[in-house]
Amino acid sequence: MTLLLLAGLGACDRQSPGAGQDQANSSAQVPPTSGEAMGAPQSAKGDFSYTLDRSKAGTPAPDFAFAAPDGADATLQDFAGKPVLVNLWATWCAPCVAEMPTLDAVAKAYEPKGLAVLTISQDSQGESVVKPFFAKHPLPHLKSFIDPENQFGFHYATGMLPTTVLYDRQGKEMLRVVGAMDWNSKEARDLIETALKS
Repeated sequence: MTLLLLAGLGACDRQSPGAGQDQANSSAQVPPTSGEAMGAPQSAKGDFSYTLDRSKAGTPAPDFAFAAPDGADATLQDFAGKPVLVNLWATWCAPCVAEMPTLDAVAKAYEPKGLAVLTISQDSQGESVVKPFFAKHPLPHLKSFIDPENQFGFHYATGMLPTTVLYDRQGKEMLRVVGAMDWNSKEARDLIETALKS
């Protein structure tokens, strides 16, 4: 588990600019493998760099429990019949934090149309760090789901945060976004519209 955490930390760091680094060196992408297509880096702040991976399309959503905002157990099956956007993030991950306002905008625009947006923290400290994060950042349309055991991280096995997986209404994976995406972009909105039509 320690090795996975270190790998995840390193992957997140590859996306966030280090002190004194210029923008050209601020992010590194994992080379695409079979079923993957590179996403164009976004220009907003240099924080958005991602890969689209469709190699797991059709895979059913996992069924393990995680903590809902009220502390009760939740599963992805609780959202059956809706397309679901699952975003794995952590408070210590700079690209994750940069992506959160764009996910909040997606939740505002698309939850009324039936999309479930789940931001699931992979922080091992759980609520003790996630609750203050949400208190500090204005993200009124997002809820704080927590997975302190990193079940999702192990299941998706991308080795990087953020990782976002989009499921159709039947609970089947459509694609995953490995890295931070600007969810206000046309590409992102097109992906969501496709999920809504599933």
